[in-house]
Amino acid sequence: MLLSGRTMNDLQCVVVTPERTELDLKADSVTVPLFDGEMGILKGHSPLVGRLGYGVLRVKNSEGTKSYFVDGGFVQVSKNVISVLTDRVVGTDQITSTAAEAALKSALELPSDKPDLAVVREKACTRARAMVRVASMKR
Repeated sequence: MLLSGRTMNDLQCVVVTPERTELDLKADSVTVPLFDGEMGILKGHSPLVGRLGYGVLRVKNSEGTKSYFVDGGFVQVSKNVISVLTDRVVGTDQITSTAAEAALKSALELPSDKPDLAVVREKACTRARAMVRVASMKR
C-alpha cells in the first residue's frame, strides 16, 4: 500500500511545529530525546506515545545521519511513522556555544521568587543546558 509516496514498510519521520511541518524524511532509524533519556526507533516498532525532553533528534538514512535540536513536545510511533510534535526544531549545526551560553545566562537571571516564575525559570534553564550540551558535542 502506498501513502503519500511511501510504502507502509518504510520508516518515516515527520516533525511538526505549531507553524508547519518542518521535516518529512525516510529513515532507517530515529533516536528521540525523551524527558528521561533517549529512545531508538526502528522499522516495526510497537505503537507508543512519549513525552520529549530538550535534546537531539537523530535521523539515520541512506544519506547519513542528520541531527536536530528539539524543544520538548511529544512523539508518537504508529505504523512505521514517527510523528514528532515540538515547539521548535533547528539543525544542531545552528547551535553555537556562544548562543547556548547566552541562553543559559539569561535563564539563570530570570526571577524565581514565586512558584509560577520558578517553573518558567527551571524550564528555560533545562532548555539552555541542553543547548550547551549540544554545542559542546560539536567541538
